[in-house]
Order: sequence, then C-alpha cells, then structure tokens
Amino acid sequence: MLRYGLTGGIASGKSTVAGMLRELGFPVMEADRVAHEVMEPGQPAYSEVVSVFGRTILNSDKRINRSSLAAIVFNDHEKLAQLNGIIHPRVEEEMLRQFAELERSGKYAAAFVEAALIFEAGLHKKLDGVVVTWCLLEQQLARLMERGLSDAEAGKRIALQMPVAEKLALATEKIDCSGPLEETRRQVRTFAEKLGPSSLGK
Repeated sequence: MLRYGLTGGIASGKSTVAGMLRELGFPVMEADRVAHEVMEPGQPAYSEVVSVFGRTILNSDKRINRSSLAAIVFNDHEKLAQLNGIIHPRVEEEMLRQFAELERSGKYAAAFVEAALIFEAGLHKKLDGVVVTWCLLEQQLARLMERGLSDAEAGKRIALQMPVAEKLALATEKIDCSGPLEETRRQVRTFAEKLGPSSLGK
C-alpha cells in the first residue's frame, strides 16, 4: 500500500482534495484532528503544552482553548516552533500506526494523511510521495477572510508557513486549486488512476 501525504498552504484546497479522494474510495486521515486529540486532558501532549504556555490557555473545563493557543503561537515564530516540537512527534507516531493498520487490512492500494506541515515536520521522509495543493495568493487571502480573519491576520498566517514554491518543488504530485471545482476534480481523478484501484476488493 502506498502512503501519501496531502499538503499545501493554508486555504489552498487541501480539504477539498481530501474530500474528492475519499469519494474515490481512498482513506484520508486528518493530522489536525489527531493534533487536537493529543492535546485533550490526560493525553500525551496535554501537560507539556500547559506547562509551556501556561494555564491561561485553559477553558473552565480544563480543556485547552485552541483559539487562545493560536493567538499566542501565530504571533511568535519561536512559540510556534515550541508547540510543533511537542505536537508533531505524537501526531507522526499515531499517523504511522494508522497507516500500518490500513496496510494490514489489505483493502487499499493507497492511503493519505492530510497535514499542513508535512515537509516542515519531516514526515515526507516516511512517505511514498506528497500531493501539494496550491492556488493564487489573493485566493488564499480571500478564503481566509471569508473564514473571519482580518486581512492582516490572514497575511500573517500565510507568512508563517513554508512558501508554496518550496512545497511545490518537493511535491510528487501537484493539484492546481485556483480554477473551477470540476477542473480540480479532473486532476484528482487523473492522479488517482495512476495509483490503481482505491479499494483492492473492487
């Protein structure tokens, strides 16, 4: 079974492409969801995150308030690196465990992990390839502003990430998400055909 990463800049179409791959029968895991899970009370990263960032990031039920944490790390490169250093090893361990489980099932030709920081975290070295989604900078900004961020906040989030040109240079496959949805779907189908049947039982 091939193990692929799916990444791209923030608001560049990753989740859209992930949905299309799922429709075609491929399993797509979400690193973000796992990152949230490992920060729940009693989970591996919880006490370390609270110890580094302080109890002010906690809600009244003692869960980590992700908005409070984001407000700290998205304004400080060093703190973002600290958080990533705590979270990434735990997320990677869980992703590799899930890949192994899917492979043991013998059902799939390929499986994917959708993650914003595949290259930054070095996870690509443990994968067979990485699909990078991309769109125009002004589209990223517009999409982030639609999600409620100000122009300045949106620009800051994009600036904190690895430049898209660097990601594209490391990509095994590139999906252009700047055009109509059907065009993105066509590219995803073409890529999926190279991988063989999504479910080996079909």
